[in-house]
Amino acid sequence: MNNRAKSKQSPVYVVDGCRTPFLTTRGRANPFSAADLAVAAGRPLLLRQPFEADAIEEVILGCVIPASDEVNIARVASLRLGCDIKTPAWTVQRNCASGMQALDTAVRNIQGGHAGLILAGGVEAMSRAPLQWRPKLVEWFAGWLKAKSLKDKIRSLGRLSLKDLRPVITLLKGLTDPSTGLSMGQTAEELAYEFAIDRQAMDRYALRSQNRLAKAQKEQLFNGEITPLFSPDGSVINQDQGLHPNSNMEKLAKLKPVFDRPTGMVTAGNSAQVTDGACWLLLANAETVERWNLTPLGKITPASWAGIKPEQMGLGPVHAINSLLNEYELPFDSVDYWEINEAFAAQVIACTEALDSRSYCENELNGRDKPWGKIDHERLNVDGGAISIGHPVGASGARIVLHMLHLLHRTKTKRGVAALCIGGGQGGAMLAEAV
Repeated sequence: MNNRAKSKQSPVYVVDGCRTPFLTTRGRANPFSAADLAVAAGRPLLLRQPFEADAIEEVILGCVIPASDEVNIARVASLRLGCDIKTPAWTVQRNCASGMQALDTAVRNIQGGHAGLILAGGVEAMSRAPLQWRPKLVEWFAGWLKAKSLKDKIRSLGRLSLKDLRPVITLLKGLTDPSTGLSMGQTAEELAYEFAIDRQAMDRYALRSQNRLAKAQKEQLFNGEITPLFSPDGSVINQDQGLHPNSNMEKLAKLKPVFDRPTGMVTAGNSAQVTDGACWLLLANAETVERWNLTPLGKITPASWAGIKPEQMGLGPVHAINSLLNEYELPFDSVDYWEINEAFAAQVIACTEALDSRSYCENELNGRDKPWGKIDHERLNVDGGAISIGHPVGASGARIVLHMLHLLHRTKTKRGVAALCIGGGQGGAMLAEAV
């Protein structure tokens, strides 16, 4: 084990965790704000602990698009959950890996001796992503406010163009890389071309994700992870809404390409769903576990992060996994299960192909002289992924780690890796181990 890994040997335990069901947007805003979701996930989690909320020493929450009235949403949620007013709370943002960034920071703070008990996770209310006015309209409005007379205001109206009234959909802008001008879906099209992944392979993967979620829900495999949401209309939401139980290859084949029309292959059916949701994990050091007589779900390590070309952002998990396994000197076959966030079917398939490609590993992974190996798809995203469950960008990094720990416990296995691609050209990976 190298020196950097040795410095991280102090264990950090995941005491418990909880998430909301992930809610599809369906073209309208859901009734819960991001802070509502964070509180809904955090309240039952804290109520079942042997300590009060004021025992928590730090709160860290990942979120990409917090509302203007929920600035530093970690602090908003912390106070609503009853944490001590003196407990520091702060928000982190690393695009799709924001939830994993929160966990990573918490692990490092615990290992550094800065805290013994931290509440960390991620949240997103993507259905509430705001609309913005175009710059010309903002400029016009400033001029309108400066106009002192009725005559000046009427003259100002003559300079207003109807096309300037079209709002900017910030969610779409946020899913477009500013350095390349490519949307996230277009980067998936790039990977499909590079790795010769055809439409049928993408749809087949997407259908498998749907079928696995259907099986997991039928067998109630998420009962230990999900807490119900109670809607203002009195309805109860107790499972993820992204499941399409009647999905099949014929229906998926009829969907039109979204990002590269008319010849592209990435569709709404083989892409992650835009969703709202929250996920928290309670992290503790050994002294805290002993003090409160806690039974941990497992333990996690600091994440490994990697940067790649923005137009190939979907391959970020490959580079992060490479760093993680090298850092902890782990053989590829020592990993029992894998969670690779399903931003797109093409992206996950490309990651598995790259890990098993001698040429890719030699040319892109610092001259590695042999491929890592082929991930067994029976051990990858075994209960579905973002294509079926959904991908609230701030929360997904926390969700896949929480689910991995439950999966290890359920299957009585030892080790899992959770990884994500990150818009802008990065990847993150975290090691989870059974206790």
